[in-house]
Amino acid sequence: MPLYLTEDQAMLRDTARSFMAEEGAIPKQLRLWRDTGCTDGFGTGLWKQFAELGFTGILIDQADGGLGLGQVEAGIVLEEIGRNLTPSPFLMTAVAFVEALKGTSHRERWYPGILAGETVAALAIDEGPKHRPEAIAMRAERSGNGFKLSGRKQFVVQGTAADVTLVAAQSEEGTTLFAVEKGAKGLEVEGVRLADSSIGARLTFDEVEVDADAVVGEVGGGAAVLSRVLAAGRTGAAAELVGLGSAAMDMTVDYLKQRKQFGRLIGEFQALQFRSAHLYSELEIARAATLKAQQLLDEGSPDAEVMVAVAKAKAGRASQLAVQEGVQMHGGIGMTDEYDIGLYMKRDRVLNELFGDPAYHADKLARMKGY
Repeated sequence: MPLYLTEDQAMLRDTARSFMAEEGAIPKQLRLWRDTGCTDGFGTGLWKQFAELGFTGILIDQADGGLGLGQVEAGIVLEEIGRNLTPSPFLMTAVAFVEALKGTSHRERWYPGILAGETVAALAIDEGPKHRPEAIAMRAERSGNGFKLSGRKQFVVQGTAADVTLVAAQSEEGTTLFAVEKGAKGLEVEGVRLADSSIGARLTFDEVEVDADAVVGEVGGGAAVLSRVLAAGRTGAAAELVGLGSAAMDMTVDYLKQRKQFGRLIGEFQALQFRSAHLYSELEIARAATLKAQQLLDEGSPDAEVMVAVAKAKAGRASQLAVQEGVQMHGGIGMTDEYDIGLYMKRDRVLNELFGDPAYHADKLARMKGY
């Protein structure tokens, strides 16, 4: 497929861009919820507006009340979220969690709330300091007609606000996924503020009892579902990183056109022009890789896994370059809270770690290619 948007996709982009710039931009959302000490880290009113525009149903089949679109369309919304640093549970809830429930009976329980902008979901996968889904150690032991979950999870984004959490654990049969509802007995939720001021959580499971209906997919068959969830999450995070990096670049170029040094606009200095041109090319490559990964996922291509790794790694590195160059070209003021460029750097650090950093995906790609 060509690496550009169709007419309908371009219309969705224009709608999302206008909405995020007006309702989801930094002064109105991120700074507000950060500075008021909000325990969720985002506004529930904005989440309902996402639903009113149909964004929360992008990946939900039409038979279930959604729009029945794909990862390309979800990525369009996520790029605008990244561009505006919009605090939102869209990636975890409307992308990753929705993907997990496809083909399961859990759709009937959770999709209506997601479509209405009333339900928030979280993913509890990571257990160590880095993203290592292949090293899940949390235990799920048989108990009556269900299971007892014991172990710890961390870096659970929106974990304090979540009505339901998708939990990955090891049962006798293998990796199994569970939908654990908020307030489950024995579940301890510790809220933590992440580097970008969003709210995450550490979860402790002390023999949390769930019945067999909580299993997402098949007992012992969670690896395949988790792989699908991670592919959607990684590609979505890559799209958000592309939007974030593009906004940081635009902000920096605008500053180069205004700031004077030695009686000249600093944008006239050739060294800064070279660096800006290099940054632009890196971001365009990242955007193309991300769009290709989205297209392959929508096609169900066997090549999708490779391109997802490429997209997450490339978008992470390009975004990191954008915020580093942005802060440096802004000079000392780039480190102050008054200027938004520093907020982009902080968000970049969280998104780069989410679902695996560039080094993780470079290694994953090398292993897939036999190195």
